[in-house]
Amino acid sequence: MPSRPTVLLACNPNVRNIYLAPADVARLESFAEWDWFSCEGGGIYSSNTDTETVRRLGEMLGEIDALIVCHGAPTITEAVLAGAPRLGFIGELEGDRFASRMDLDAAWARGIRTVDTTNASSYPVSEWALALILVSLRNGGAHFRRLIDGETGMKRDLFSTMQGELWGKRVGLIGCGHMGRRLMEFLRPFQTEIFVHDPYLPRELPEALGFTQTSLENVLSGSDVVVCLAPHTPKTEKMLGAAEFALLRPGAVFVNVSRGKVVDSDALIARLRQGDICAGLDVFDPEPIPPESELLRLPNVFLSPHIGWYAGGSQTGFFGLMVDELERFFNGHETYFDLTPRSQANRSGK
Repeated sequence: MPSRPTVLLACNPNVRNIYLAPADVARLESFAEWDWFSCEGGGIYSSNTDTETVRRLGEMLGEIDALIVCHGAPTITEAVLAGAPRLGFIGELEGDRFASRMDLDAAWARGIRTVDTTNASSYPVSEWALALILVSLRNGGAHFRRLIDGETGMKRDLFSTMQGELWGKRVGLIGCGHMGRRLMEFLRPFQTEIFVHDPYLPRELPEALGFTQTSLENVLSGSDVVVCLAPHTPKTEKMLGAAEFALLRPGAVFVNVSRGKVVDSDALIARLRQGDICAGLDVFDPEPIPPESELLRLPNVFLSPHIGWYAGGSQTGFFGLMVDELERFFNGHETYFDLTPRSQANRSGK
């Protein structure tokens, strides 16, 4: 690779102005030249289809070694790549889990490294998952409801609905991607035993990270705390229904910080009505949660309005991870967050 590689960022002004922390820009400039291609159109999860934008971007790629795309960028197709002989790296900054802004097959056919740093939002979600676990183990939703209703004294009758400490308990994770692995780090000081159900994990990972890989049934029936971290795909939609919630032991805590559509909402509400489990929920189906939803009135539920992803300030984590990847790539190291046929098959539930 050239001693001073060239990097192009294709995105809308909002991404350019908010996502790029000055420290990360300075790191990029320490080893590469970079420029910004401003483009409007498309959405968070879709690409820009304006033909003039596609043409202008294609004209810029002739001398570019790495391209970063995000909101507003068009799809990088075979036709676009034909005019980019030096391009060796394409990175999706955020939002597009299914790579609509990249023709992956065309990129792979040319030996181009494809990377996705959408997982930057997973790390703050892991912190919020820990918070919801701790709150729900003490049935914080019930206590908060009493306080705002003017009942400000401690009610010992509620102690029977509380599990208390996290210390030494068994935590079951449904899904173990970036979010799950970060949550494991947070759980270690509590000396928890960790069960995981994730059919896509490499078989070496449980031994390396120190957890038990098991069935969904064992996670649900054998855990004090169950945390849903599974992404929403055609295969995971409503994967947690009445039969699955019936497996939760009395006194268990259920936390969902992934996507509401992974859960059958009616089945979850029916299980919560029994009053023998507690839940901490950051996501719902539908979302936002309807004002008439029974979840808003159930005493054994603590709710937050899909805020787990928020890291504070601007969303600079995505660009920071991308600069890390570019630095690895241009120094001849392996990148961490590659888009591969296997990762795309996993994301699409295939």
